[in-house]
Amino acid sequence: MRWERLAYGAEAGVEDLFVLHFWLSGTGTCTWYYRKWYLLLNEMWGGIQTLVRLSGVLFSPPVVLAACVIDAESYSCHEVRTAYQLRQVGPLHRVPETPGTDVDLLICKHQGPSCCTRKMEESYQIAVKRETLHNIQSYSYELEHLISGHSDAFQDMFQYLLSFSQGHLSSLLEGTYSPLSRHTLPHVNQLFSSLSLYLRGANVSVEASVQQFFNNLFPLVYTRLINPGIEGSMTEASEMGDCLRMIRQDVNPFGPYPAAMAQELAGALGAGRQLGLALEEGVEVMNATEHVSLSKECVKGLVKMVFCSHCRGLTLIKPCVGYCLNVMRGCLASVSELDQPWRRYTSLLEQLTHAMAGQHSLELALLEVRGRVHNALLYAQRRGPLITATVDKVCGLTTGEPTSMHPTSPEVTTSTVTSSSPLPSAAPSQPEQWLRQLAHLKREFLMYLQRYKSFFAALPEMLCEGENVMDDSTCWSGDDVVESYSGRVVGNGLHAQRQNPEVKVRTVDPTLAEVKEKLDRFNRFSSKQGHHLYPAPSPRIKPFCSLHVTSEITTVELCRFCSPDFVTANQQTALDSSQPTILQRPDCGFHSDGALIDPLSN
Repeated sequence: MRWERLAYGAEAGVEDLFVLHFWLSGTGTCTWYYRKWYLLLNEMWGGIQTLVRLSGVLFSPPVVLAACVIDAESYSCHEVRTAYQLRQVGPLHRVPETPGTDVDLLICKHQGPSCCTRKMEESYQIAVKRETLHNIQSYSYELEHLISGHSDAFQDMFQYLLSFSQGHLSSLLEGTYSPLSRHTLPHVNQLFSSLSLYLRGANVSVEASVQQFFNNLFPLVYTRLINPGIEGSMTEASEMGDCLRMIRQDVNPFGPYPAAMAQELAGALGAGRQLGLALEEGVEVMNATEHVSLSKECVKGLVKMVFCSHCRGLTLIKPCVGYCLNVMRGCLASVSELDQPWRRYTSLLEQLTHAMAGQHSLELALLEVRGRVHNALLYAQRRGPLITATVDKVCGLTTGEPTSMHPTSPEVTTSTVTSSSPLPSAAPSQPEQWLRQLAHLKREFLMYLQRYKSFFAALPEMLCEGENVMDDSTCWSGDDVVESYSGRVVGNGLHAQRQNPEVKVRTVDPTLAEVKEKLDRFNRFSSKQGHHLYPAPSPRIKPFCSLHVTSEITTVELCRFCSPDFVTANQQTALDSSQPTILQRPDCGFHSDGALIDPLSN
């Protein structure tokens, strides 16, 4: 339309100026457009010599522009009614057809006629509160969805890794230790069920779960591998079975492998567990932010910023950027107090993510469960006579001949799993694919964290962007149309609001204060736990020789791993100790299936 070109500074002729005058005379936007034209004419003709008055006549060299007359008889509230209806502020009948001159307003006070009433102010307060909370929730929802979505993704990955590791161990027991497989199945299920609960935040001890697994495994190994002739005369629930479970940690039939397995799992799963708990904490913080309450002073400030211009018929003018920032920072002062604890929280998330997935340590720890159990069983078999002699002294004589069995090691593929631990159908079947998936998930999550580190400090700015404000030559200052906001723009937080000229902050939001304190406590607790969460990955345990030395004889356990020179060189060390001496060889390693490599079997 021609008036739109004129009002926003398009090239105009004499005829256009008179069209503008007549249009302005019948609408409620006279003051704003009049000022726009005043600035335009100044620009076009190098200054205007005489400005009589706003409701009078403006004289200019090339043309005489009759300004709109602002009086109650010619002034219309049509544009105000339209905006009121479009924004669903309230019942339309509350908006007058023409402005009133004796309106007693509480918020949108100004001299002259007004298209607002006290009832409209009440509706404006409800509407502006609804709109502001909706805008806050729209920004908060994005971050909450990011946190909860990655929490679910990490938990799904954890559970899949557990499922694969469980199947990997079951395939070992079925293929290599078939006498044990059926009887160990409940204990394998119990172990991985406990690990799953631990990762989800339950009050479960990884160390206790691993030790219990090996306690339950010992009677089966003793009666089916070390002394296979006695399994028919003794059950797990017998007194002998109870005795074997009780003395397992003292007898140490599985060597250092249970402790190493417990330490690795506790470290790796500890980081994953703490990451899951931290993500849950973040979701709670965002939930509280979405339901923030706006004070009465805040709502009044919002009405003044968003709707008071309508009372003068200025339905298209937008707030100045600085003015909007002052109002929003005053309204969100308690929210902004979350900025520092939130920054510490996101730093904690970064540390936990790196600890959990930085060196693929979670995956490797779970994949090595099979190797740890395999080596523990090999260790027990090769020490069969010594274990039997010790058990006979503590738990009673064993009938049958103890054996030192050397099990065959058929090739076991990772696709062989038991029916008790089916893998998710949509999940990758190779560990390498998990490593890539978890690495991608980690990179994506860390990238998003960087974007949202300053979320609570930036929230007022996000609410004052785009179409919500006018960063132009004219904008709304809360009292009038101005070329720029002249007030002081304050910073974030409660302390800065003492100087806020637009919104007085009298009290702290108790809900957000509690959220801040809870987040601070969580950060402190997690920081204290940090050095326990994830120790550096321990090297693979090398095969070792156990030298039992007395004055009469030196007994070499696992002797095929020890050369005669190695035994002779370390015999005195063993004699000086009253306990069996564990000596490691530096040139030992593992087969690809997790079995011990004999460095001397060339």
